[in-house]
Amino acid sequence: MGGFANKGFSSIGPATDRAARPLALDIREYRDDDEAAVLNLLDKTLGPGPLGVRPPAFFRWKHLANPFGRSLMLVAEHEGRIAGLRAFMRWGFTASGAPVAAVSAVDTATDPAYQGHGVFTALTRAALEVLHDEADLVFNTPNAKSLAGYLKMGWQEVGRVPVLVRVIRPAALAASLGRGRRGASPPAPHRPVSARSAAEVTRAEAAAIEELLADRATEDRLSTRRDPAYLRWRYGDAPLLDYRAVTEHRDGRLVGIAFFRVRPRGGLWEASVADLIVRPGDAAAGRSLLRRIRRSAGADHLSCLFASGSAQRRAALRSGFVRAPGGITLAARPLREGLRPDPLQMGSWAFTLGDLEVF
Repeated sequence: MGGFANKGFSSIGPATDRAARPLALDIREYRDDDEAAVLNLLDKTLGPGPLGVRPPAFFRWKHLANPFGRSLMLVAEHEGRIAGLRAFMRWGFTASGAPVAAVSAVDTATDPAYQGHGVFTALTRAALEVLHDEADLVFNTPNAKSLAGYLKMGWQEVGRVPVLVRVIRPAALAASLGRGRRGASPPAPHRPVSARSAAEVTRAEAAAIEELLADRATEDRLSTRRDPAYLRWRYGDAPLLDYRAVTEHRDGRLVGIAFFRVRPRGGLWEASVADLIVRPGDAAAGRSLLRRIRRSAGADHLSCLFASGSAQRRAALRSGFVRAPGGITLAARPLREGLRPDPLQMGSWAFTLGDLEVF
């Protein structure tokens, strides 16, 4: 990374609020020997995460093995104790064939003993100083509680990214709604998923996937820079997430691939379609892949997210998907002037669930 050390600041203080006395914080780059303390802090403040555990291998995959680059991670230290963490995950977009360097604001944690001392603000300001030299924009999907803090720090709310769903088992949905009125309960046991693992498919089909990716049309909106290394990391190498893949061949040639995972959501089983890649305009391949997921996942419902006007979205709408209420809140902060397309306009983005999935 290197940019942090050259900024000429290794501490920010005093950080205060109305009720707390002045508190000097040392802000520095994360070091590998901080891992145990940082994982403990994340567990303490954020809980064990959506997977129920937060092992070191998952943290390293997420922040250190990313093909877009190692995450920018800063810690706030007070008297040798880590009081807070801010992590910005590197993400690569393209628009009209040009690269756009981005980061996603992800893991944020402040030790409860230091809340109210400006730790979040100090870490964010320090990170933005570094990122102004290294990235074009910051984006993330804050919840309602954290959005206000981001808006105060210069982020802008872009809007809501719409999610599509298809109910597979209406009876299960009705039963879940009934149970919900009586109190939350776990879903019924799930049968094994019949699709191959994403790790197996990305290895076995590596050359065909590379050819498929090369045939894609150039997107003029901000879309993730997909290549075989990214797909292997994002879906094949992800610990614990158990991504699966289905493929579509025509005349012996790979014409589409989709990645998904099955997880409990409330009292139901959901198959989240994270990515669906087809040749330009081939909505038929997209529909076939969605059918394969439906048959192999054994889920109560499917969810997906594709850019308006894309073959993938047309495939989903023709496969019985409908827009779910609400959506995913998107916030962004451009770090340089004149970005095109404008990241503060919802129409500038071409997301999939794999881009925005919280893990």
